[in-house]
Amino acid sequence: MDKFWNNNLEIKNELDEVIKIMEKRVKNSNRSIRNILLDMIRNSGKMLRPAFVILSGKFGEYDRRRILPLAAAVEMLHMATLVHDDIIDNALIRRSKPTIQAEYGKNYAVFIGDFLFSECFLLLSDNITIENLKKVSKVVSRICKGEIGQFESRYNIDITINDYLKRIAAKTAALFALSFYVGAYESNCGEKLAKILGSIGYNIGMAFQIIDDVLDYTGEENVVGKPLCNDIRQGVFTLPLIYSLEKNKDEKMIALLKKESYCEEDIKRIVEFVQENGGVDRSKMLAEKYTKKAFDKISMLKDSPPKQILIEVTSKLLYRNY
Repeated sequence: MDKFWNNNLEIKNELDEVIKIMEKRVKNSNRSIRNILLDMIRNSGKMLRPAFVILSGKFGEYDRRRILPLAAAVEMLHMATLVHDDIIDNALIRRSKPTIQAEYGKNYAVFIGDFLFSECFLLLSDNITIENLKKVSKVVSRICKGEIGQFESRYNIDITINDYLKRIAAKTAALFALSFYVGAYESNCGEKLAKILGSIGYNIGMAFQIIDDVLDYTGEENVVGKPLCNDIRQGVFTLPLIYSLEKNKDEKMIALLKKESYCEEDIKRIVEFVQENGGVDRSKMLAEKYTKKAFDKISMLKDSPPKQILIEVTSKLLYRNY
């Protein structure tokens, strides 16, 4: 597990238990994929979504016997979407390690993604209300629609800021919001508080994804954990480039972007174009707006240890170095 939670032993210890639940689920799987799954679980990054399930549950009647399996299910859902994303993107690296499809082939990756989806819903069926199971299903549908929309809009120079925001709302913010909402709801927080927490998750998710998209242009590869400018190489135009094209309809740049295959010199020109036309700075400003919305919602919560943890975690996530 990522070192992100080392300063918060309460959440870290709960996440260690979540990992054990996931490990137990996959140890009875087919021998040929068991070790692949175990390695993936043990290299599962920050585990933000299960942490948000746990953290939101602590605003209510927290029962770890109910919440931890739910957190594990949400993480397995997230892992499944990553495996399938990497297949579609033909990605070779994730979290500084070879992707499943790069190391074992696309066939294994498809099987593993499907297996994770099935285990997610088996866990959910034992630990969640029917109403929330429907919400999870709707979020999975929304994520899929977001991925389809992203795939269909590759190399599209006419993509709008609104198109982009809808896409990241589906791909990232929806699962953040769900993680907060179901953890709270299943801990008897009440609908009003669960919706406030869900809104916090949504705004954190929007800011988090915009920051990630900025880091694709400005970050360090060893920190980001994957090759920089990966989205551009896949023809996925994110906010910094969309803002830059909105400001400057440079004909040479538009012709370059329409090529649908970029060499390293092309990538360098695109990055320079984005920097020169303020795409990075404008994207940072929008990320800050969503960050402010998240903190405004957090301020509505009663003072408590979980609220303080939430403030600290949100600050750490959304005030990252660009």
